[in-house]
Amino acid sequence: MTVNPIDLEVVTESLISIVREMRQTIFRTAHSPVIADAQDFSCALFDPSGQMVAQGRDMPGHVIAMPASVAEIFADFAAEMRPGDLYIVNDPYRGGSHLNDVTLISPVFVDGQMFLFPCVRMHWADIGGMTPGSVSGQATEILQEGLRIPPIRLIEAGRPNRAAFDILFANVRMAEERRGDLESSIAACHTAQRRLRELVDRWGTALISDCVAANMDRTEQRLRDMIRSLPDGTYRYEDYLDLYTDGDYDAAIVRCRLTVDGDEIEADFRGSSTQVAAVVNSSRAMTVAGVFIAVKSALDPGGLVNHGAFRPLRVLTEPGTVVHVSYPAPANAHSEVRKRVISAVMAALSQVAPDLIAADQFGTTFQNLIGGVDEHTGQPYLYYDYPAGGNGGFLESDGPSAMNPVDLGDISTIQSVERLETEIPILVEACELRAGSCGDGTHRGGLGSRRETRLLASGGSYSVQTDRTTVPPYGLRHGGPGAPTVTYLRRADGRRVDFDTPGKIAGFPMRAGDVLVMESAGGGGWGDPLDRAPDAVAEDVRQDYLTAEEARQRYGVALHDDGEADRAATAELRQRLRAERNWLRLATTDRPAYTGRRGQRRLAYVAPGSGLAEESLVELHGVHPAPLRAWLRHDAALAADEIALDDDGMRILGATAEHRAYVRVLAGEGRS
Repeated sequence: MTVNPIDLEVVTESLISIVREMRQTIFRTAHSPVIADAQDFSCALFDPSGQMVAQGRDMPGHVIAMPASVAEIFADFAAEMRPGDLYIVNDPYRGGSHLNDVTLISPVFVDGQMFLFPCVRMHWADIGGMTPGSVSGQATEILQEGLRIPPIRLIEAGRPNRAAFDILFANVRMAEERRGDLESSIAACHTAQRRLRELVDRWGTALISDCVAANMDRTEQRLRDMIRSLPDGTYRYEDYLDLYTDGDYDAAIVRCRLTVDGDEIEADFRGSSTQVAAVVNSSRAMTVAGVFIAVKSALDPGGLVNHGAFRPLRVLTEPGTVVHVSYPAPANAHSEVRKRVISAVMAALSQVAPDLIAADQFGTTFQNLIGGVDEHTGQPYLYYDYPAGGNGGFLESDGPSAMNPVDLGDISTIQSVERLETEIPILVEACELRAGSCGDGTHRGGLGSRRETRLLASGGSYSVQTDRTTVPPYGLRHGGPGAPTVTYLRRADGRRVDFDTPGKIAGFPMRAGDVLVMESAGGGGWGDPLDRAPDAVAEDVRQDYLTAEEARQRYGVALHDDGEADRAATAELRQRLRAERNWLRLATTDRPAYTGRRGQRRLAYVAPGSGLAEESLVELHGVHPAPLRAWLRHDAALAADEIALDDDGMRILGATAEHRAYVRVLAGEGRS
């Protein structure tokens, strides 16, 4: 197909402009703060075969998964679609993410044939379920998470399906606000319909269709060229999701085997944990989105995003696992699973393209919600917050602080405090960087954030659904981990209230005057922290990112009284810290590689005389850039300077029995 390059660019940018106008329509007309301020929504255009042809500055976690929802609507209604129809779906088992993310499509017909059509995915602040905001950390089945909407026709040939509208708004909290958000989505679809017809009047359907096809083809070829530059091979990694069984930590595992074969990549997640009656599962659509986001952002961050870029990627999953949830397991961990997928794919890519990959992002959407009834107005309220965290250090620089991870795009990280305090009975008392939370490295990770919000109503119900509370974001090339996520309450009398299952709370009762403290995770560090420029460490101390004592302990940097680095003392201190590191000889073992009740945690074995306590969480730094995380067991058959893994663990490290691993203790007893 030959298309005039000027026509191609004009049509391509015109379609993207339509998506941008859709976004502005929603941004200016939506009712809830999470839409109007945070911009937790995405828009796109699709062709009659269900391929995404244009998107704007949208949330990757939304827009990359949209084709799966569109495919499910097509599966039920493709043969009977007509002008004026509008379809809705949020079912995670049928292409959705979590129930709060509601997707609409509105087909556009030209001369009796379906043409391009708009799609909107919007986070509804509440979709029913067991807790205000529908984000429960302790749901055991999807029925507790809210109203599940299969693909249905919400508007038929321009006539609203009143029964469907009534059912929707009878099952959500703050129904008028939900109605306003839905109307803003419908308005965006109408805006796109008008603009598409104007585009057809100007260019005709044939030229537009040719340009769409050409644009997707060149996008596909661009990514294939990037993949082809990588060495063929299979690369492995694994990461963990926070799971509790009877109150005990029982992490679920996400296992990734990434194969580069010519100009294609296959990501195989078979072997990940079986789905659980807990909030650690997600849809296959989210897993596919995570793979695409990781590969595209690492290899071709500047290229367009459309269906052409999906074609070089294959994703393999097993139904009934945490990465491909089946009924009736809950699915609200969509964002956490997607981020574990991104982390695992990035770590695998670091083995083949080490200079392109940053250390781990903070790794959670960190959804905090307080809901109740404001006694002053008699109206229900909902406070929804999601503090951004640190992102990983990389080859050229330190990681960004308090910034969204790659899968959340341009969603606002800080909502308007004035609007929140006007509409909700809360007082935001602090919003600041979280000192000391950065992962140590030659280039350190970014700092997380710390927010404090006081409840002014007489009572409320607190829920949190987050991750990275135990297994922290990883560093690369001996870089240190970011600080894990922390949440707690501070009572009016100053007493601190911690939670037995951090990050997984549902409906915890709050009192007037309680302060919710949210501390997001930091980003992982890149490179050995003992190689960081002493002046850079001194500057971090001046900026209050670190204390002088942390500079000594974590970076081996001694400071003069004036805050400048003491070169001689620093050299001596770093030499001592290097000598104190725990390097152990790697060995293989046929003892069990994993443990867990509902979850699956990797085991590593050390001698009782190693100085490392059983059940300590450690990370092993081997040949590959990313460390392997494991929990320790004692094995009297090993020498005091040995640590043993199964063959798969050795492959993740890129090591053999000839190598030594640097062992860093993350939690538990033992020297680091």
